[in-house]
Amino acid sequence: MISVFDLFKIGIGPSSSHTVGPMRAAAAFIDALRSSDALDQLARIQVVLLGSLAWTGRGHGSDRAIIAGLSGEQPDTVEPTALQALLQRATDEHWLQIADRRIDFEPHTDLVFDTAAATPVHPNTMIFEARGASGAPLLQQRWCSVGGGFIALEHDVAVSSVPCATVPHRFASAAELLALAARDGLSISALVLRNEQALHSHEQIEQHLDRVAGTMMACIDRGIAAAGELPGGLKVRRRAPALHQRLRSAQSRAVHAPHEIMDYVSLYAIAVNEENAAGGRVVTAPTNGAAGVIPGVLRYYRDHVAGADRAGIHTFLLTATAIGALCKLNASISGAEVGCQGEVGSACAMAAAGLVAALAGSNAQIENAAEIAMEHHLGMTCDPIGGLVQIPCIERNAFGAVKAITAASLAMHGDGTHHVSLDQVIATMRQTGADMQSKYKETSQGGLAVNVPEC
Repeated sequence: MISVFDLFKIGIGPSSSHTVGPMRAAAAFIDALRSSDALDQLARIQVVLLGSLAWTGRGHGSDRAIIAGLSGEQPDTVEPTALQALLQRATDEHWLQIADRRIDFEPHTDLVFDTAAATPVHPNTMIFEARGASGAPLLQQRWCSVGGGFIALEHDVAVSSVPCATVPHRFASAAELLALAARDGLSISALVLRNEQALHSHEQIEQHLDRVAGTMMACIDRGIAAAGELPGGLKVRRRAPALHQRLRSAQSRAVHAPHEIMDYVSLYAIAVNEENAAGGRVVTAPTNGAAGVIPGVLRYYRDHVAGADRAGIHTFLLTATAIGALCKLNASISGAEVGCQGEVGSACAMAAAGLVAALAGSNAQIENAAEIAMEHHLGMTCDPIGGLVQIPCIERNAFGAVKAITAASLAMHGDGTHHVSLDQVIATMRQTGADMQSKYKETSQGGLAVNVPEC
């Protein structure tokens, strides 16, 4: 089972697989050192990044994330402004604070971006090695960042990167999910809630859902208020503040085009992804590269749908969890594995399903909405210019949010019957990702990344 606590994680930008995952892996390596009683002997640590992490890790902040993780920080609690300061200290003063020890560290030699080495198990691989004062190895681990902030030791990736839990309603496909819900007379959100209650108290679940929704809304508000240029060298200026001002000015008009509501949806998604690109606090939903889709649609529900309430928001998020779990279980939510179809495509399917559920649609309509949303992202590549989660990622989230609402509307105009199932679309996404050339999977070696100059 993939819990709502696993799928919706509070972290920092710009990338769940390249920032959040590496920070968690670095912290886990330090915990392993502590558990093996080798921490007291530690004199040096070297980290090697392979595959997509090597190609685009600098643009995604993997270096500062790893240094923060080695220093004891976690994505959900670290202050976003602290990461650059930790990297700067390591660069200028050549040391890290690990537990209560001060360790020599040379970022240029102890943190290596190796684009030549193979990644036989997963394209986001990290090698951590600790040595004692004599140079003798103390511990080596190979970690993989498998998408959405999930991490696994390399030898465990092929087994499963999904947490195991004993829950009353186990499902591994949409067909099983629908059958279980029909058997017990449950909505999808109620079924997911029963599974969650096997792991957490009802109060804990509600608190987490409120925190996730609150963090999403706060991220939108910060993105709307923050002006200026995004970091990274592309000189991309934030558009959310100006767009918001124009929309507010337009409110005084007597006549409005019906489609103007979608401008607000685009605004909400863009605001989140500009915050993500700036390294701010976001919710991984299900990844950071796709972090604006679900908040954009959820804000649309909260602010523009009559009768929207807290219960509807919880229903939205619980339903989205079921769809995101199916995408991760049966394909991938990692752009480095399957391209952006696994990121924005999965987020769009989750948002469409969540919106239908919040609008009291049937389970069949929920599954249909998710299928429509995912189907029309099949084949989408991950080709960020300069290895930055800016172009085309920010606008892509706006389109994903709009498409999610369209998918939800189409599904609710039907009775849930359709020719292509969500399971078939997810399987197609997995197969398409396997066939996709690596240069189109978050390496910035193809597509827009090579056809558009960085300056």
